Amino acid sequence: MAFHGFLAVQGRGTVALPAELRRKYRLDEAGAQVEITEREDGVLELRPALPVPVDEMWFWSKGHQAAEREAEDDLTQGRFRDYADAEELLADFVDITDGGGPVGPAR
Repeated sequence: MAFHGFLAVQGRGTVALPAELRRKYRLDEAGAQVEITEREDGVLELRPALPVPVDEMWFWSKGHQAAEREAEDDLTQGRFRDYADAEELLADFVDITDGGGPVGPAR
């Protein structure tokens, strides 16, 4: 369920977002900002405004970045296979999964 609650407005207009929302939308990270839009119907909309959009943050997670480094290392070390077309790739995949072909670096 989506969060619903109230924010207290302090003397100078400061509001504090609940910790669970700051963590969820990574607003506790350096450079994070909140965009506010006043709608004609009087509703104030708050949106996380991050250096990296929320829907792209998965790419910058520690785990994904480690996988990116591993893939880059595999490429530079020649640990990959090249295929002329999709049929060749699928044939190799069938060989590997059936135990009929080598598993590992380029042949």
